[in-house]
Amino acid sequence: MVEKQEGAVVVINMKKYFSLLLICSLTIGFCHAQTTTKTKTQSSYKKKILETTEVDFLMSYYTQKGDHAAVTGGIGNEKLTDITPTLIVAIPLNYNDILTVDVGVSAYTSASSSNLDPFDSSGASSGDDDDDDYDNDRRGLASTVTGSPWVESSGASRQDLWTSINGSYSHSSDDRNSIWTANIGFANEYDYSSIGFGGGFTKLFNEKNTELGIKGQVYIDAWKPKYPTELDSYLEAGQNLDNGFFADIDILNQQGVIIDKNGSDVWSPIQSSLITNKSRNSYSISFSFSQILSKNAQFAVFMDIIQQKGWLANPMQRIYFGDRENYYVGNASSISNYTSPENRDVFQLADDIERLPDSRIKIPIGARFNYFINENLTLRTYYRYYFDDWGMRSHTASFELPIKFAAGKFTLTPNYRFYNQNAIDYFAAYESHSSTSEFYTSDNDLSKYNSHQYGLGFKYTDIFTKLKIFKLGLKSMNLRYSYYNRSDGLKSGIISAGFKFIMD
Repeated sequence: MVEKQEGAVVVINMKKYFSLLLICSLTIGFCHAQTTTKTKTQSSYKKKILETTEVDFLMSYYTQKGDHAAVTGGIGNEKLTDITPTLIVAIPLNYNDILTVDVGVSAYTSASSSNLDPFDSSGASSGDDDDDDYDNDRRGLASTVTGSPWVESSGASRQDLWTSINGSYSHSSDDRNSIWTANIGFANEYDYSSIGFGGGFTKLFNEKNTELGIKGQVYIDAWKPKYPTELDSYLEAGQNLDNGFFADIDILNQQGVIIDKNGSDVWSPIQSSLITNKSRNSYSISFSFSQILSKNAQFAVFMDIIQQKGWLANPMQRIYFGDRENYYVGNASSISNYTSPENRDVFQLADDIERLPDSRIKIPIGARFNYFINENLTLRTYYRYYFDDWGMRSHTASFELPIKFAAGKFTLTPNYRFYNQNAIDYFAAYESHSSTSEFYTSDNDLSKYNSHQYGLGFKYTDIFTKLKIFKLGLKSMNLRYSYYNRSDGLKSGIISAGFKFIMD
């Protein structure tokens, strides 16, 4: 639902993928169940859609490392960790209706996001705060103020807590051939909030062998913008380098010489305004078609049309232009080594923040084919093609091979995913943009790259729920690990666990 800042951008993208992977797995399992479960006609009684309350507890731990942090202009430390506990409760309201409540928390620590203020060693933050105490605290400290895109700062943006709550309602017709759904949710974090709502309709035909679905979703989001501290402080001081944060801090040019703040060789950002529109709204409509081809095979196709409007760039992310002079704060002798992780004590002042068009249309088209080989082995395959009006094109392909053993109580699932994309029209690496451009980003998530992901899942199923915790019986337990390797050097790993309980 929410797009986080980089450091966090990578996390939310990865989390979205793993969430999608889980949802796809559940959907596939549901479709396969249709092929193996006889439908009951509505004769003497009507079977409940959900017999009793189900409780899912999910937990994941994610870690990554890389050297293309967008907060520091496309270079820098991308080390990040994230812990995400989630609780999902599905409640049968009657024979036909189910209410589901989903509450989640994501607590992360990000080296790249911490460098929103790379000069901070006190825990203060930049942003919309007009308090001058922070700037005054630094006066007289010119010789000790340093920073580096490779060193984690201790500012407030170093860590964040993303929280969300979502509710959904599902109603099935008496013959179980029509399903209506509605949902609403809210999410909030350090610099962003989101409200989402939507609904859908699914129709089953041909003795439930054919399924058509349509769904609409709206997200009404708002930035609570936080900016690179040098840009924010400069504008708060009335664009005067003798006031505020810069008053007693030396600024160095490319040769490491201290500049005259009132001379002609002086640093200033290219624009005198930052974020001009705090809204970021998304509207989507989704179509799906699923067909059971035989007792062993199932096929599905789907397409989404998504429109985003508002401030679609990230105000935390710096831009450096190749055709402008460079200026720094910190140790002059480290300037020549700026782009190396060995640089620990000098930081380049930004030319601007990321700026992108205020609208975007995204269209993913995908297909899924699953084949039931035998009682112990199933092949699940997936392909998606994506394109948008920012010039991005991407391909995703994946497969899973669930292997059941011990009379179906245990399932081992090796899986693999390949992904590649080209860069959007507005991407360029650190110091490669032209200052005459209207739009620009150095976020490597929008660059050209390919990636490989390797995973292994383990599932234990107890249909009789013999293990009891208070009034909850354990129905299943999932454990999954995935390793992700991207061609630009980003590497990550995630371990997740899920427990499904049934209330007696």
